[in-house]
Amino acid sequence: CTPNSCWRKKAKVWIWTAVDHFKPGILGWVIGNRSAKTFELLWALVDLWQCFFYVTDGWQIYPMFIPDGDQIVSKTDMTRVEGENTLRRHYLPRLQCFNSTSASVLPEAIYRWLDALTIMNLLGQQDTN
Repeated sequence: CTPNSCWRKKAKVWIWTAVDHFKPGILGWVIGNRSAKTFELLWALVDLWQCFFYVTDGWQIYPMFIPDGDQIVSKTDMTRVEGENTLRRHYLPRLQCFNSTSASVLPEAIYRWLDALTIMNLLGQQDTN
């Protein structure tokens, strides 16, 4: 999982995402600040997957949730997440800067982005068959 921010100077909002390195698309996400309380919402989903290990960017709250020995801190192995973040920035440029009044439209915009990723992934899988 890695957090990615959409922010203005006054208020930051983070989109926390979880991906499977071997499968296309975003498997889970939450919106909020960089607190443990926000990450706990995503972890409730991720923990159900019962993974053998979790690759992270080393954010300080992860050890509060990820069992000792199960976290791999590696910027190199985060390229998959960064690729998804690049697609988000490309397809949803308006999320780069928004204010608190427009924050209410953020979940709907992310659902549209996830739908677009799903369609692109399905088309990509058809091309390789």
